[in-house]
Parts: sequence; C-alpha cells; structure tokens
Amino acid sequence: MKIKKIFRLEVYLLLIILALALATRLYKVDSPLADLHSWRQADTAAVARNFARDGIDLLHPRYDDLSGREAGIENPEGYRMVEFPIYNAITALLYKSLPVFPIEIYARLTSIFFSLLTIAVLYYLLLREEGLLTAAVGGFVYAVFPFFVFFSRVVLPETTALGLTFVSIYFLYLYTQKNISPAKTIIYIIVSLLFFVAAILVKPTVVFYAVVLIYLFIKRSGLGFLKSASFYLYFILSVIPFILWRLYIKNFPAGIPVSDWLFTSVNTYEGLRTIFLRPAFFRWIFYERLNNLILGGYLSIFFLMGILRKNGKFFFPVFLISMLSYLFIFEGGNVQHEYYQTIILPSIAIFIGLGVNFLLSLKHKLISFPLTVVTVALIFISSFFFSYYQVRSFYSVPQDLVTIAKIIKTITEPDAKIITDRTGDTTLLYLADRKGWPAYAGNLDYLKQQNYRYVVTANQDLIKDLKTNWRYSVIFQNDQFTIFKI
Repeated sequence: MKIKKIFRLEVYLLLIILALALATRLYKVDSPLADLHSWRQADTAAVARNFARDGIDLLHPRYDDLSGREAGIENPEGYRMVEFPIYNAITALLYKSLPVFPIEIYARLTSIFFSLLTIAVLYYLLLREEGLLTAAVGGFVYAVFPFFVFFSRVVLPETTALGLTFVSIYFLYLYTQKNISPAKTIIYIIVSLLFFVAAILVKPTVVFYAVVLIYLFIKRSGLGFLKSASFYLYFILSVIPFILWRLYIKNFPAGIPVSDWLFTSVNTYEGLRTIFLRPAFFRWIFYERLNNLILGGYLSIFFLMGILRKNGKFFFPVFLISMLSYLFIFEGGNVQHEYYQTIILPSIAIFIGLGVNFLLSLKHKLISFPLTVVTVALIFISSFFFSYYQVRSFYSVPQDLVTIAKIIKTITEPDAKIITDRTGDTTLLYLADRKGWPAYAGNLDYLKQQNYRYVVTANQDLIKDLKTNWRYSVIFQNDQFTIFKI
C-alpha cells in the first residue's frame, strides 16, 4: 500500500506541475504574432501558413520575404531553407484538420505540447536519479518561471526540438536499466535514434545533447561501448538525414541565410562586431541573461549549489557540459538573441532542483529547517517577480502595427506583392498576409518591373520623396503611415 501511495503522489505531483505549465503558457496564446522576436516567429509561421494554403511540400518550404536579404541573393520564390520544416508541417496539419483558430495559435500549441513533454521527461529523470523533491523543484521551475514560459510558447522550432530530444534521452535512459530483454534493448535504441534524428532536423543545435546520449552508452557498457557497433551506428545514423538536408538545400542558395556570424559575432549599430571570448560575452550570457533575466537574480544561488554539490553520479553533470559547450560555440547567436537560450533551459532547471535538494538535505546548525524552507520560498518568490518584471514586456504587441496590417489587407489585393519600410522585419508582411520586400532599398523601378504594386512606409522623408519626385499615387494616408500604389 505504501508503494502505491508514493506512486500516486509522484503522478499527482507531475499532473499538477503539467497543469501549471499549461495554464501559464496559455497566457495570450491568441495574441497577434507581433511580440518579442516577431520577425523570426513570423518567418516560421509563414512557412506553416503557406503549407496549409498550398500543400505541405517539405522539400520546398516558402515564406513571405522575397527580397533575399538574409542570403544576399534575391529570392523571388520565397524559399526558406533553414531547419527541416517538421514543426511547420505539424502546425499546418493541425490547422487543416481543425481550422477554427488562426494558424499561429496552433503553432503556439505545438510548442506548448512539446514543452510539457520536456517537463515530463525532466521530472522522470530527476525522480529516478535524485528523488521526488528534486523532480518537483526542477519541474516547477520549468513550468512557471517567466523566461521558461515565454520561450516555451513562441512560434519557433527550439521547444519542439527539445521535446523530441528529451524523449530520445528517455528511451536511451531506459536502455541503460538492468534486466531488460534483448528485444526491449533494440526497441529502446531504435526509438531513441528516431527521435534524435527528428530533433536534429527540427533544430540542429540540440546536437549538443549528444554528450548526454554518449554518457548513457557508457553507463550501459562502460568502456566496452567503444567496441559496440550500436554506439557508432546510433550517432552516424542520427546525423545522416541532417547532412543530406544540408547538401540538398545548397540547390537553393537564395533561401539559406548567412549564419557564420552566429559563432563569434553580433550585429550592432556599428555593424558586425566580434564578441568571441570577450568580456561582453560573459557579461551578457552569465550576468544579464542567465542571472538576471532567466533566474531573476537570487535563484542563481541554487543553480550554483547544484553545480558545486558533491555527488558520485555523473549523469546530470553531462547536461552542464552540453550546456556550456553550446554557449561557448554559438557565442554570437546566444548574445544576439534571447531565444537561443531556449536550448539550455532544461539544464538550468535540473541544477536548480539539485541545488534546492542539496540545501534542504544539510544538517542545519545555524538556522532551523522550517526557517530554511521559508528562506527558499522567499528566494523563489523574489526571483520569480524580478524575472517577470523583465519578461512581461516580451508579450507586448504594438497595436499600431496590427492596425496597419488590417488596413493593408483591406485595401490591397490578396495576391499583391508589397514593399514595407521596416529594415528587414517581416512582421508586417505576415500580419498583412502579403508577400514582398520588408526593406526599402531605393530600387522601385526594378521592383515595379517585378510586379510589386504597393509601398507601405511611415518614413516622412520617403513619403515626401515618393510624392514629389516619383509622383506615385497615395491610396491611403494617416498620421502613422502611407500606402502608395506604384
């Protein structure tokens, strides 16, 4: 009976954590796609919308930006050759199956589902290795802390890739357990491999979790893993589909964004600047992002405790190795964009759980155990609100942009190609459901020959120039922006 009660407690606690995670992630799930990093989300959502509209063609994903600004080559077909579009296809299938909500809601729900999957696996691993308290704290942090919540419901492929990765880790973890049959051994390896293949295709940066998977092979066989054919086959087969995809997309150079800068540099108002191992990198990643934004300052105490605690197990330290490897290799991307830290969120939750468990397991000589519990609770509450104070602005949607998009949809034809003066930001194109150029480059004669019909701008100098020098007709104007027909 006691075993059954404990089992029920573990399950009920997980269900509560998942319910909290779902509730927090549904906040503003129906808001227009114009919140933080909307330009990147819009590009992802546009591929899904075009799949839903034109049919799912995984080999030819297209979005709304026809300028080729990201590749430096004009992209009239709108090819979007980045990650293999599994996430986009799932979103499109959901929308086509039940088209009652805008497609971006289905995209957010897809991210939410895979975030819940990640939490469940995380909880299970912590429970098996460290106990119920660690599992509860790690799962709770991932479920409710503001940065975790926001980037678990955005229209980006990272969370889906994480969910697939953690399912892969789960099945390979089962493979390491004793007294399993040969048939289950094969099944666990194959299922783990399939999920890891899909994860890498969805977002290649999850490949850093291969460190964890390698450790699981070592845990199962010791040094004998080096003589195991299944070990080599696992990792060779896991990257072959990704390599084939990368070779294939070379046929569409206009759809491949320039990405070399992600390793060492950031874009600033002064242009591209190297940040590789510079003091600014350490300040931005470990102080501004990890300490302040993600952990709200004080929660870093438990994160460090989890890292520094003495324990003979090496399973969770390999998550730290994968996290640091990712941060130090993709330095430019991690400093430039907050969403790059989505990949490391499970590792952060793990070590906070370990840290709290370590503190509460100490023999408290200076303060009583109840007072320690109260202190931990106060630290969590303070950290939550410090993080929330920064993250709450991520949800902000500029209503003027939404209004402009509605006017564009009303005035222009559905198939009209337009030019927006937004320095490459594709948000307005997506909201208006139009294809075109998201940055004015002074090439109106050429674009007119390419059947572009409208220019949308809020730049007063450009408005004056188009009126006086180009003499284009104004079809709409207010105090915010002007639409010209060319």
